[in-house]
Amino acid sequence: MSALALLAIAAAGVALLLVAVIKFKIPAFLALLVVSVSVALVAGIPLPDIIKTVTEGMGGTLGSVAILVGLGAMLGKMIEISGGAQSLAGKFTQLLGPRRVIAALTAAAFLLAIPVFFDVGFIILIPIIYGFSKAAGVNPVKIGLPVGAIMLAIHVVVPPHPGVVGGAGILGADIGWTTILGLALCLPVGVLGYFVARKLNMREFTMLPSTAEQFRLFGTGTSQVEQDAGHGNVAVKTEIKTAPSPAMIITLIVLPILMIMVGTVGAVILPKDSFQAQLAAFVGAPLIALITALGLAYYFLGIRRGWSSQQTGEVMDSALAPTAIVILVTGAGGVFGKVLTVSGIGKALAEGLQSVGLPVIVMAFILAAVLRASQGSATVAIITTSGLLAASVADGGFSPLQTALILVAIGFGAFGLSHVNDSGFWIVTRYLGLSVADGLRTWTVLTTVLGLAGFALTFLVWILAGGLSV
Repeated sequence: MSALALLAIAAAGVALLLVAVIKFKIPAFLALLVVSVSVALVAGIPLPDIIKTVTEGMGGTLGSVAILVGLGAMLGKMIEISGGAQSLAGKFTQLLGPRRVIAALTAAAFLLAIPVFFDVGFIILIPIIYGFSKAAGVNPVKIGLPVGAIMLAIHVVVPPHPGVVGGAGILGADIGWTTILGLALCLPVGVLGYFVARKLNMREFTMLPSTAEQFRLFGTGTSQVEQDAGHGNVAVKTEIKTAPSPAMIITLIVLPILMIMVGTVGAVILPKDSFQAQLAAFVGAPLIALITALGLAYYFLGIRRGWSSQQTGEVMDSALAPTAIVILVTGAGGVFGKVLTVSGIGKALAEGLQSVGLPVIVMAFILAAVLRASQGSATVAIITTSGLLAASVADGGFSPLQTALILVAIGFGAFGLSHVNDSGFWIVTRYLGLSVADGLRTWTVLTTVLGLAGFALTFLVWILAGGLSV
């Protein structure tokens, strides 16, 4: 089959996927599987090999994704339910002063977003956003926009979030390098988000009536925060006075990052195959890093603070139900990528990219942005783009650093253009009281500007790393 025909099949497959998800509201997991099998049939993969390809695509992706996403979700749930988010935000506010509340909460959100999914993390911080907004006499959108922006940036480019972890599995990107690059690039993106949001907030926005009433009734003197553990159908009340210390929360978040960095740096500076290199690789394995942090959270956030073993276990278990959907969608995205590889579509796309003359990293950003705008889910956009580019990356002779940069570029492509087909858009606009039109003027603009800025920084690092010479 010609390369042009294969590319046409790929385009039709992506279009079919978008129509299924957007128009007919078919669950992404089912849509990805159906489209993957359809593309395999049309592309001429032998019938006996189709099921094998589907199984290998699912298993190969989930082997690297399921454990990390599950452990990361459990750690995030422990921080959420224990009151650690409120403790962390309060400490940052105290350090930076009441006049720098927005900067303080944005800094706290940067750390909180590493182990906690975007939507859950934003909902966790809503009581704090409301409280400080009411005390300062300002619209909560002035605080909520930069906070939401940095949390979404972390969500799309920093492990252990499912999109970037799944993309790493498909592209063979190193988790350590991806973590280092993602955090380093999100810092300036977060600072830019603070100033862009302040510019967007120069005008006053009329709050939706339902949100305005909720905001009016919100009291700043309450000593309890009731969290719907939401996705786990568990309601927990956490006394603020018994919340864990900010230092403990920071330690639990930073420790696995430091351990992963040990493995990454050790692979570069230590003699290959030496015991020291093997030890650093073991300590720096994301699995070991997250298990260590989760073990500490089990004791310090649970048992030591008076929770029984059963209560602590129930909180951790409550994190797994919502991640099942995420994990299955990620695995189905891996199936789509495997089909594209086996069918030769990925290779045809690589050759097409070479003929167009665009660097792989630029095409990575563009494809992810188009998929994000079309179907809404950043995770699906990252996974699908990774599958489309897997052959190009595998055949490109890229270094681990360059492969990680390609993955980060995909993440920033999936960052922008958040609008009405994105669940995150509705979470942000509902809680901040923005109408759809105002949400498009603010949240959509903000995510798009920051996605472009993040890619610009990523491309700069790519040039410095010699990416254009490969």
